[in-house]
Amino acid sequence: MKVKISTGEKVFRVFNYIILTIIALVCLYPMWYVAVASISDSSQLMSHSGVLLKPLGFSLNAYAKVFANPMILKGYGNTLFVLIIGVLMDLVMTSLGAYFLSRKNVMFKKAIMMLIMFTMFFGGGMIPFYLTLKDMHLLNTRWGLIIPFLVSTYNMIILRTSFESIPVSLTEAAQIDGAGHMTVLFQIVLPLSKAILAVMVLYYGVGIWNAWFWASTILRNRELYPLQVILREILISNDLQAMGGGDAEAIAMNIKYATIMVATVPILFVYPFLQKYFAAGVMVGAVKE
Repeated sequence: MKVKISTGEKVFRVFNYIILTIIALVCLYPMWYVAVASISDSSQLMSHSGVLLKPLGFSLNAYAKVFANPMILKGYGNTLFVLIIGVLMDLVMTSLGAYFLSRKNVMFKKAIMMLIMFTMFFGGGMIPFYLTLKDMHLLNTRWGLIIPFLVSTYNMIILRTSFESIPVSLTEAAQIDGAGHMTVLFQIVLPLSKAILAVMVLYYGVGIWNAWFWASTILRNRELYPLQVILREILISNDLQAMGGGDAEAIAMNIKYATIMVATVPILFVYPFLQKYFAAGVMVGAVKE
C-alpha cells in the first residue's frame, strides 16, 4: 500500500534537503579551497581574494617542494610507526579491560568501574603527567607517544557495552568445553565484535594521526617528530627553510596548502573502508542505562 505524503511533509522534506545541502557545502568548501589553492599558480593566488572555486592556473611546484623536505618523509615514518603500533596495542589493552568489565560476578566490579570513570572527568594534571613520563624514561622517545595513551576510558566503555550484548550462552558453552578467558576473548568475543572494533580503529587512528601536543612537549630530537608537529611548524612557525629556499618564499602559501593536503588526505581514505562498520558499530556499542 502506497503511503500518501501530505503537502506539509513534502515542504518539510524540501527545506530539510536544502538546509542539509547548505551545511554539507559549508563543511566541504574549506577542504576544496585548500585542495585547489595547493595546485594554483602562486602569483595568481597571492593576488586573488574572495571565494575560490577552481584552480588559478596549474602548478605542482608546492608539492614538489613539500616532498623534497626530508622532514616530511621522516614525519610520515614516525607517524606510521606510532599509528600502527599504537592502534594494535590500544585495541589489545582496551579489549582486555572491556572484557574484564563485561563479565558477571566480578568482585568489586562497580567500584572498579567508578574509579575508571573518575579518570574521564579528573586528571592528575599536565606537570605530574610529564614528570611521570620522565621517571619512566619515556621522554624523547616514540614509545612516549604510545604507552601512556594505551586505553581511552570512553572507548573502553563503548567496547564493554558491545561485549555485554554477546549472548552469555556462547561464552559459557566455550568455558564448559575447557576454554579459558583468553580463548573466549580472542576466539569468540572479538570475532563477533568486528563492527565495534572497526569503530575503535577509526577512533584511535584519527586520534593518533591528529595528535601533536604531547609530541611537541616530550620530543626534543627533530628526527622523532611526527607529521603533525612538522605541519604545525610550517603553518604556525612559518618554518619553510627546508622547502628548498630561494623561490620557496614566493610560493609559501601554496606550500602551506600542499602540506595540509599531504597530511590530511591519507586519513580521509581510511574512512570509506570502515564506513560499512561504523554505523552498526556505534549502535552496538552505544552506552545504555
